[in-house]
Amino acid sequence: MGKAFDEYAEEYDSWFLSNPNVLESEAKLVASTLKGCNNILSVGCGSGLFEKILAQDYGIIIKNGIEPSDGMAKIARKRGLTVTENTAEEADYGDGEFDAILFNGSPSYISDLKSVVRKVYDSLAPGGRIILIDVPKESSYGLLYNLAKAVGTWHHPLLEGTFPPSPYPIEFVNVANWRTTKEKVETLEQAGFKNLEFMQTLTCHPLYSEASGEEPTEGYDKGDYVAVTGYKL
Repeated sequence: MGKAFDEYAEEYDSWFLSNPNVLESEAKLVASTLKGCNNILSVGCGSGLFEKILAQDYGIIIKNGIEPSDGMAKIARKRGLTVTENTAEEADYGDGEFDAILFNGSPSYISDLKSVVRKVYDSLAPGGRIILIDVPKESSYGLLYNLAKAVGTWHHPLLEGTFPPSPYPIEFVNVANWRTTKEKVETLEQAGFKNLEFMQTLTCHPLYSEASGEEPTEGYDKGDYVAVTGYKL
């Protein structure tokens, strides 16, 4: 999995930059979940693209990240992040110093999400939050990605006319494991997180999601990019 991100690190940024309205919509969603947070850890920070946007456009400063891909980590460091190269399963989440631990787009690339969420719960001080943001398996994008993964390409008759002009690189699609919102809720609740909150964006069909930027809304029943936040009480 890490190999794909090492080999195609530049493609990751290129895809987002070629879909600026999707990027804007997703960045607004991430920002909406971090209000009031001062010390944030970004797990699976990738190239640090979102962290750069959050700082520039929303005044949300994320200094620390965890990223298993060396290629991605190098780009993130150039953007000012302090990055520990490690997997989410093996990473150290500190001892209460972070008030928010963010997983933006990374849950689908974590094999043992349940063990990771339990580690995060143990590391947070009371009042701390975990934020899982990803494409739900049941969403339009989730179904589209799984079909592309099943056939191994975007260039298949079953997919003709259904995906955006610049689709998510198939190399990243092939190594992902999307989970339903219900699965993520159960994982958070089993670990002990309470007072779950939901925000969503990308409510248009994937073919049209780049047409304009969106403001995030509460809920999880319409969006193709959904944030689930849980609190340690």
